[in-house]
Amino acid sequence: MVVVADAGMLSASNLRELDEAHLRFIVGSRATKAPTDLASHFRWHGDAFTDGQQIDTITPRTGRTSENSTALRAEPVWDRSDHAGSWRAVWAYSAKRAARDGKTLTLQENRAKAVVAGEKAARTPRFVKTAGGARTLDEALLARARRLVGLKGYVTNIPAQVMPAGEVIGSYHDLWHVEAPFRMSKTDLRARPMFHHTRDAIEAHLTIVFTALAISREVQARTGLAIRNVIKQLRPLRSATIAINGTKQT
Repeated sequence: MVVVADAGMLSASNLRELDEAHLRFIVGSRATKAPTDLASHFRWHGDAFTDGQQIDTITPRTGRTSENSTALRAEPVWDRSDHAGSWRAVWAYSAKRAARDGKTLTLQENRAKAVVAGEKAARTPRFVKTAGGARTLDEALLARARRLVGLKGYVTNIPAQVMPAGEVIGSYHDLWHVEAPFRMSKTDLRARPMFHHTRDAIEAHLTIVFTALAISREVQARTGLAIRNVIKQLRPLRSATIAINGTKQT
């Protein structure tokens, strides 16, 4: 069993409890962890990456104490016994992601400059630091953020011999299969808002929602069509049988 989750699950206690339950996991990492995880790479190769490049390394389980020595050019291959204070970390660079991240950072930089110049009133945004009541652009933080554009990290306790880096990344990207039904259950199937107050009614409501979700997924798998398309085609085919005074009318 492998638990796959986004960075919202990335906490030392969550990962420890999953590991203690003998569950394998793949969890999204945060860009702020890249300077620690990739310290060796930055020392020996700088901040230049090629599109699709993958770096298989380790990340500290807690704090910033790293078992990855920057004196070694080669990234360590994660081993549970050799790296008791670390998890395996896989980092990937995408030119497409870099372009998207760069555009976002430029917008954030422009917003920060507008706040510093007094052209825009707002709560202190990213890249603005306040000292002595004066606001200035945090150039160091902005430079550090631009250095990490295009990088995406993944933390796992699955050894490289069992699952290569590409498969770790591919498994994480399959999360959209989960996210799509989650959105569908809230919108099309109206899982919420919920207006029931008793346990039986709440459980009945959710049972109907999840049964409909399971049927929808099966219909999509068999037909290869989006569920909205199937419903549109089936809607005119509905029928009903009405029984009144012992007679039936279809």
